[in-house]
Amino acid sequence: MTSGDAVKAKANYHHGDLRETLLQASYDLVAEKGAENFSLADACRLAGVSTAAPYKHFRDRDEVLALVVQRGFDEMSELSMAAVEKAGVGTLAGISAMGKAYVQFAVENQRLFRLMFGQHPVLKRQEGVMDEGMCCFSRVIEQVAIYCERNSVAGDPTNIAVRLWTFVHGASSLLIDEDYAVVTPELDVAAMLEETTPLLLSTPSS
Repeated sequence: MTSGDAVKAKANYHHGDLRETLLQASYDLVAEKGAENFSLADACRLAGVSTAAPYKHFRDRDEVLALVVQRGFDEMSELSMAAVEKAGVGTLAGISAMGKAYVQFAVENQRLFRLMFGQHPVLKRQEGVMDEGMCCFSRVIEQVAIYCERNSVAGDPTNIAVRLWTFVHGASSLLIDEDYAVVTPELDVAAMLEETTPLLLSTPSS
């Protein structure tokens, strides 16, 4: 943020934007540097305010990080649903696109992704974080339920959604940790998702 940006930000504070400005600065810093390198003082410098400013709006650093995680789930959900809307609601293509959007979010927001999924365990127990995470996952269940009804799949949509999430999350983690690069450097993860999604959507044979 330049000095001119800081002046503009300060000019908006009387409209109640200080909390949002600090939260966005925190989100950007976590995405760039990771939670382990994040401090409220850095967020204040980015926002161009005093180090006392956050405590007028947030209890402590953990509360800010929890709100950053909630925003991360909201961003992931928006990206996923935009992909679904484009490819087809309740379709195989739409569900595959949702999985690819998940991987895309993980790749483009690696430090944030790690924070969202357990880097700071105390955050996972906070009500708002759990609620936002479940809301994000409920979108997957919803798409699977529509697909199952349309295609006469007898399996439980929640269980199928868990299978899909387990696969996609695992693939995302292996990709950003560069494990695929070691074992199968030529792997096309997007193609793998397209090949595997139909199998995970089917009802296993008894």
